[in-house]
Amino acid sequence: MSDYHVPVMLQECVGGLAIKPDGIYVDVTFGGGGHSKEILKHLGDNGRLFGFDQDVDAKQNALAIENRSFTFVQANFRHLKRYLKLHGVKQVDGILGDLGISSYQIDAVERGFSIRGDAELDMRMDKNAKLTAKNVVNEYSEEQLHKILGMYGEIKNAKTLASAIVSQRFGGAISTTGELMEVLKGYAPRNRENKYFAQVFQAIRIEVNDEMGALEDFLEQSAEVIKPGGRLVIESYHSLEDRMVKNFINKGKVFGEVEKDFFGNELKPFKAVNRKPIVADQQELTRNSRSRSAKLRVAVRL
Repeated sequence: MSDYHVPVMLQECVGGLAIKPDGIYVDVTFGGGGHSKEILKHLGDNGRLFGFDQDVDAKQNALAIENRSFTFVQANFRHLKRYLKLHGVKQVDGILGDLGISSYQIDAVERGFSIRGDAELDMRMDKNAKLTAKNVVNEYSEEQLHKILGMYGEIKNAKTLASAIVSQRFGGAISTTGELMEVLKGYAPRNRENKYFAQVFQAIRIEVNDEMGALEDFLEQSAEVIKPGGRLVIESYHSLEDRMVKNFINKGKVFGEVEKDFFGNELKPFKAVNRKPIVADQQELTRNSRSRSAKLRVAVRL
Protein backbone atom coordinates (compact mmCIF):
# COMPACT_ATOMS: atom_id res chain seq x y z
CA MET A 1 0.00 0.00 0.00
CA SER A 2 2.80 2.42 0.82
CA ASP A 3 4.09 2.01 -2.73
CA TYR A 4 0.71 2.80 -4.27
CA HIS A 5 0.71 6.52 -3.58
CA VAL A 6 2.57 8.91 -1.29
CA PRO A 7 -0.08 11.32 0.04
CA VAL A 8 0.72 14.99 -0.46
CA MET A 9 0.31 17.29 2.58
CA LEU A 10 -1.18 14.39 4.55
CA GLN A 11 -1.36 16.16 7.92
CA GLU A 12 -2.78 19.34 6.39
CA CYS A 13 -5.48 17.33 4.58
CA VAL A 14 -6.55 15.35 7.64
CA GLY A 15 -6.22 18.39 9.90
CA GLY A 16 -8.54 20.30 7.58
CA LEU A 17 -11.33 17.84 8.36
CA ALA A 18 -11.31 18.86 12.07
CA ILE A 19 -12.22 15.26 12.90
CA LYS A 20 -14.68 14.41 15.68
CA PRO A 21 -14.05 10.92 17.11
CA ASP A 22 -17.69 9.88 16.64
CA GLY A 23 -18.15 11.58 13.26
CA ILE A 24 -18.86 10.16 9.82
CA TYR A 25 -16.25 10.91 7.14
CA VAL A 26 -15.64 10.09 3.48
CA ASP A 27 -12.34 9.71 1.63
CA VAL A 28 -13.63 9.96 -1.95
CA THR A 29 -10.24 9.11 -3.52
CA PHE A 30 -9.10 6.10 -1.48
CA GLY A 31 -6.21 5.02 -3.75
CA GLY A 32 -3.53 3.45 -1.59
CA GLY A 33 -5.38 4.24 1.63
CA GLY A 34 -2.85 6.72 3.00
CA HIS A 35 -5.43 9.37 3.89
CA SER A 36 -7.95 6.80 5.14
CA LYS A 37 -5.46 5.16 7.51
CA GLU A 38 -4.61 8.57 8.98
CA ILE A 39 -8.29 9.51 9.39
CA LEU A 40 -8.98 6.21 11.18
CA LYS A 41 -6.32 7.08 13.78
CA HIS A 42 -8.54 9.99 14.86
CA LEU A 43 -11.84 8.09 14.98
CA GLY A 44 -13.30 6.37 18.03
CA ASP A 45 -15.36 3.16 18.09
CA ASN A 46 -18.50 5.04 17.04
CA GLY A 47 -16.85 6.92 14.19
CA ARG A 48 -17.27 5.82 10.57
CA LEU A 49 -15.20 6.22 7.42
CA PHE A 50 -16.23 5.43 3.85
CA GLY A 51 -13.53 5.10 1.20
CA PHE A 52 -14.58 5.55 -2.44
CA ASP A 53 -12.53 4.44 -5.45
CA GLN A 54 -13.46 3.01 -8.83
CA ASP A 55 -10.06 1.38 -9.42
CA VAL A 56 -9.96 -2.38 -8.84
CA ASP A 57 -6.35 -2.09 -7.58
CA ALA A 58 -7.51 0.33 -4.88
CA LYS A 59 -10.03 -2.29 -3.77
CA GLN A 60 -7.13 -4.68 -3.11
CA ASN A 61 -5.51 -2.02 -0.92
CA ALA A 62 -8.77 -1.60 1.01
CA LEU A 63 -8.75 -5.30 1.94
CA ALA A 64 -5.62 -4.65 4.01
CA ILE A 65 -7.51 -2.27 6.34
CA GLU A 66 -8.95 -4.26 9.22
CA ASN A 67 -11.04 -1.72 11.07
CA ARG A 68 -14.73 -1.97 11.97
CA SER A 69 -15.17 1.75 11.36
CA PHE A 70 -14.09 1.47 7.70
CA THR A 71 -16.23 0.64 4.66
CA PHE A 72 -14.88 0.53 1.09
CA VAL A 73 -17.15 1.54 -1.79
CA GLN A 74 -15.98 0.61 -5.29
CA ALA A 75 -17.50 3.53 -7.17
CA ASN A 76 -16.67 6.88 -8.75
CA PHE A 77 -17.17 9.78 -6.33
CA ARG A 78 -19.75 11.26 -8.73
CA HIS A 79 -22.11 8.65 -7.22
CA LEU A 80 -21.38 9.80 -3.64
CA LYS A 81 -24.96 10.50 -2.50
CA ARG A 82 -26.43 7.30 -3.96
CA TYR A 83 -23.89 4.96 -2.39
CA LEU A 84 -23.98 6.65 1.00
CA LYS A 85 -27.77 6.28 0.94
CA LEU A 86 -27.34 2.55 0.19
CA HIS A 87 -25.30 2.35 3.42
CA GLY A 88 -28.00 4.20 5.36
CA VAL A 89 -26.10 7.50 5.53
CA LYS A 90 -27.74 10.81 4.60
CA GLN A 91 -25.25 13.28 6.05
CA VAL A 92 -21.57 13.26 7.02
CA ASP A 93 -19.20 15.42 9.05
CA GLY A 94 -16.51 15.78 6.43
CA ILE A 95 -15.28 14.80 2.98
CA LEU A 96 -11.70 14.59 1.72
CA GLY A 97 -10.76 14.44 -1.96
CA ASP A 98 -7.24 14.12 -3.42
CA LEU A 99 -7.87 14.66 -7.13
CA GLY A 100 -5.99 13.46 -10.20
CA ILE A 101 -4.01 10.30 -10.67
CA SER A 102 -2.09 8.18 -8.16
CA SER A 103 1.62 7.46 -8.33
CA TYR A 104 0.81 3.76 -8.67
CA GLN A 105 -1.39 4.29 -11.73
CA ILE A 106 1.38 6.28 -13.41
CA ASP A 107 4.03 3.69 -12.50
CA ALA A 108 1.91 0.75 -13.72
CA VAL A 109 3.09 1.11 -17.33
CA GLU A 110 0.55 -1.43 -18.64
CA ARG A 111 -2.32 0.91 -17.65
CA GLY A 112 -1.25 3.34 -20.39
CA PHE A 113 -1.03 6.44 -18.16
CA SER A 114 2.74 6.68 -18.24
CA ILE A 115 5.11 8.35 -20.69
CA ARG A 116 7.71 5.78 -19.56
CA GLY A 117 7.68 2.48 -21.44
CA ASP A 118 5.29 1.35 -24.17
CA ALA A 119 1.79 0.04 -23.54
CA GLU A 120 -1.67 -0.12 -25.03
CA LEU A 121 -3.39 3.29 -25.06
CA ASP A 122 -5.86 2.72 -22.23
CA MET A 123 -5.88 5.27 -19.34
CA ARG A 124 -9.16 4.05 -17.80
CA MET A 125 -9.34 4.44 -14.03
CA ASP A 126 -12.40 2.19 -14.13
CA LYS A 127 -11.32 -0.86 -16.13
CA ASN A 128 -14.96 -1.62 -16.96
CA ALA A 129 -15.51 1.73 -18.70
CA LYS A 130 -15.95 1.62 -22.48
CA LEU A 131 -14.02 4.72 -23.58
CA THR A 132 -10.23 4.29 -23.78
CA ALA A 133 -7.36 6.57 -24.77
CA LYS A 134 -7.12 4.61 -28.00
CA ASN A 135 -10.72 5.60 -28.82
CA VAL A 136 -10.01 9.27 -28.11
CA VAL A 137 -6.77 9.39 -30.16
CA ASN A 138 -8.16 7.49 -33.13
CA GLU A 139 -11.83 8.42 -33.28
CA TYR A 140 -12.15 12.02 -32.06
CA SER A 141 -12.38 14.73 -34.71
CA GLU A 142 -9.61 17.27 -35.15
CA GLU A 143 -11.84 19.89 -33.53
CA GLN A 144 -12.52 17.67 -30.51
CA LEU A 145 -8.81 16.87 -30.08
CA HIS A 146 -7.92 20.55 -30.38
CA LYS A 147 -10.40 21.37 -27.61
CA ILE A 148 -9.28 18.75 -25.08
CA LEU A 149 -5.55 19.31 -25.72
CA GLY A 150 -5.97 23.05 -25.18
CA MET A 151 -8.38 22.92 -22.27
CA TYR A 152 -7.19 19.90 -20.28
CA GLY A 153 -3.53 19.83 -21.27
CA GLU A 154 -2.95 23.57 -21.73
CA ILE A 155 -1.01 22.71 -24.90
CA LYS A 156 0.01 25.91 -26.70
CA ASN A 157 0.16 24.34 -30.17
CA ALA A 158 -3.00 22.25 -29.60
CA LYS A 159 -4.49 22.98 -33.02
CA THR A 160 -1.31 21.97 -34.88
CA LEU A 161 -0.92 18.81 -32.79
CA ALA A 162 -4.56 17.80 -33.28
CA SER A 163 -4.07 18.10 -37.04
CA ALA A 164 -0.87 16.00 -36.87
CA ILE A 165 -2.61 13.22 -34.90
CA VAL A 166 -5.47 13.08 -37.42
CA SER A 167 -2.98 12.96 -40.34
CA GLN A 168 -1.02 10.14 -38.68
CA ARG A 169 -4.21 8.06 -38.34
CA PHE A 170 -4.52 7.74 -42.12
CA GLY A 171 -1.48 5.46 -42.07
CA GLY A 172 -3.07 3.19 -39.45
CA ALA A 173 -4.33 3.36 -35.88
CA ILE A 174 -2.18 4.85 -33.11
CA SER A 175 -2.41 1.94 -30.68
CA THR A 176 0.28 2.38 -28.02
CA THR A 177 1.76 5.08 -25.82
CA GLY A 178 5.05 4.72 -27.70
CA GLU A 179 3.38 5.29 -31.06
CA LEU A 180 1.63 8.38 -29.74
CA MET A 181 4.90 9.79 -28.37
CA GLU A 182 6.53 9.30 -31.77
CA VAL A 183 3.90 11.68 -33.16
CA LEU A 184 4.39 14.13 -30.28
CA LYS A 185 8.18 14.32 -30.68
CA GLY A 186 7.94 16.55 -33.74
CA TYR A 187 5.84 19.15 -31.89
CA ALA A 188 7.32 19.19 -28.36
CA PRO A 189 9.35 22.26 -27.27
CA ARG A 190 13.05 21.52 -27.22
CA ASN A 191 14.41 20.40 -23.82
CA ARG A 192 10.84 20.26 -22.48
CA GLU A 193 9.73 17.11 -24.25
CA ASN A 194 8.76 15.11 -21.15
CA LYS A 195 6.61 17.91 -19.75
CA TYR A 196 4.88 18.24 -23.12
CA PHE A 197 4.25 14.47 -23.30
CA ALA A 198 2.85 14.54 -19.75
CA GLN A 199 0.50 17.42 -20.59
CA VAL A 200 -0.85 15.59 -23.65
CA PHE A 201 -1.33 12.37 -21.65
CA GLN A 202 -3.05 14.35 -18.90
CA ALA A 203 -5.49 15.89 -21.39
CA ILE A 204 -6.41 12.49 -22.84
CA ARG A 205 -6.72 10.91 -19.37
CA ILE A 206 -9.07 13.66 -18.16
CA GLU A 207 -11.27 13.12 -21.24
CA VAL A 208 -11.26 9.31 -20.97
CA ASN A 209 -12.38 9.43 -17.33
CA ASP A 210 -14.66 12.49 -17.64
CA GLU A 211 -12.80 13.91 -14.64
CA MET A 212 -14.27 17.42 -14.92
CA GLY A 213 -17.84 16.14 -15.21
CA ALA A 214 -17.31 13.79 -12.26
CA LEU A 215 -15.83 16.62 -10.16
CA GLU A 216 -18.79 18.91 -10.86
CA ASP A 217 -21.28 16.14 -9.95
CA PHE A 218 -19.36 15.38 -6.76
CA LEU A 219 -19.07 19.00 -5.61
CA GLU A 220 -22.80 19.61 -6.04
CA GLN A 221 -23.60 16.47 -4.01
CA SER A 222 -21.12 17.39 -1.29
CA ALA A 223 -23.28 20.41 -0.44
CA GLU A 224 -26.26 18.11 0.12
CA VAL A 225 -24.33 15.47 2.06
CA ILE A 226 -22.16 17.51 4.47
CA LYS A 227 -23.81 18.63 7.72
CA PRO A 228 -23.76 22.32 8.76
CA GLY A 229 -20.37 22.88 10.39
CA GLY A 230 -18.87 19.94 8.49
CA ARG A 231 -15.76 20.24 6.35
CA LEU A 232 -14.94 19.86 2.65
CA VAL A 233 -11.21 19.32 1.99
CA ILE A 234 -10.05 19.14 -1.63
CA GLU A 235 -6.51 18.83 -2.98
CA SER A 236 -6.01 19.44 -6.71
CA TYR A 237 -3.05 19.39 -9.11
CA HIS A 238 -4.46 21.02 -12.24
CA SER A 239 -5.48 24.67 -12.66
CA LEU A 240 -8.85 23.77 -14.16
CA GLU A 241 -9.74 21.50 -11.24
CA ASP A 242 -8.58 24.06 -8.69
CA ARG A 243 -10.64 26.80 -10.39
CA MET A 244 -13.75 24.62 -10.23
CA VAL A 245 -13.21 23.88 -6.52
CA LYS A 246 -12.45 27.54 -5.73
CA ASN A 247 -15.56 28.75 -7.59
CA PHE A 248 -17.77 26.19 -5.88
CA ILE A 249 -16.55 27.19 -2.42
CA ASN A 250 -16.76 30.93 -3.09
CA LYS A 251 -19.87 31.07 -5.30
CA GLY A 252 -21.81 27.88 -4.70
CA LYS A 253 -21.41 26.79 -8.32
CA VAL A 254 -18.59 25.53 -10.52
CA PHE A 255 -19.28 28.05 -13.29
CA GLY A 256 -21.03 31.42 -13.21
CA GLU A 257 -21.75 33.96 -10.50
CA VAL A 258 -23.15 33.43 -7.02
CA GLU A 259 -26.94 33.44 -6.75
CA LYS A 260 -28.75 35.75 -4.32
CA ASP A 261 -32.12 35.61 -2.60
CA PHE A 262 -34.83 38.31 -2.72
CA PHE A 263 -33.01 40.32 -0.02
CA GLY A 264 -29.63 40.18 -1.75
CA ASN A 265 -28.14 37.53 0.53
CA GLU A 266 -25.69 35.19 -1.19
CA LEU A 267 -26.94 31.63 -1.61
CA LYS A 268 -23.85 29.47 -1.22
CA PRO A 269 -23.40 26.33 0.85
CA PHE A 270 -19.77 26.75 1.91
CA LYS A 271 -17.38 29.29 3.34
CA ALA A 272 -13.63 29.06 2.73
CA VAL A 273 -11.56 28.30 5.84
CA ASN A 274 -8.33 29.32 4.09
CA ARG A 275 -8.63 32.38 1.81
CA LYS A 276 -5.70 31.23 -0.31
CA PRO A 277 -4.92 27.59 -1.11
CA ILE A 278 -2.49 25.78 1.16
CA VAL A 279 0.67 24.71 -0.69
CA ALA A 280 3.49 22.35 0.20
CA ASP A 281 6.41 23.58 2.29
CA GLN A 282 10.04 23.10 1.28
CA GLN A 283 10.38 19.89 3.28
CA GLU A 284 7.43 18.35 1.42
CA LEU A 285 8.72 19.56 -1.95
CA THR A 286 12.06 17.88 -1.30
CA ARG A 287 10.40 14.64 -0.17
CA ASN A 288 7.71 14.42 -2.85
CA SER A 289 8.07 16.19 -6.21
CA ARG A 290 4.37 15.61 -6.98
CA SER A 291 3.51 18.16 -4.28
CA ARG A 292 4.86 21.03 -6.42
CA SER A 293 1.55 21.61 -8.20
CA ALA A 294 -0.73 20.72 -5.26
CA LYS A 295 -3.29 23.23 -3.98
CA LEU A 296 -5.35 22.41 -0.91
CA ARG A 297 -8.65 24.16 -0.17
CA VAL A 298 -10.70 23.74 2.99
CA ALA A 299 -14.30 24.90 3.41
CA VAL A 300 -16.96 24.68 6.14
CA ARG A 301 -20.63 23.93 5.44
CA LEU A 302 -22.83 26.91 6.34
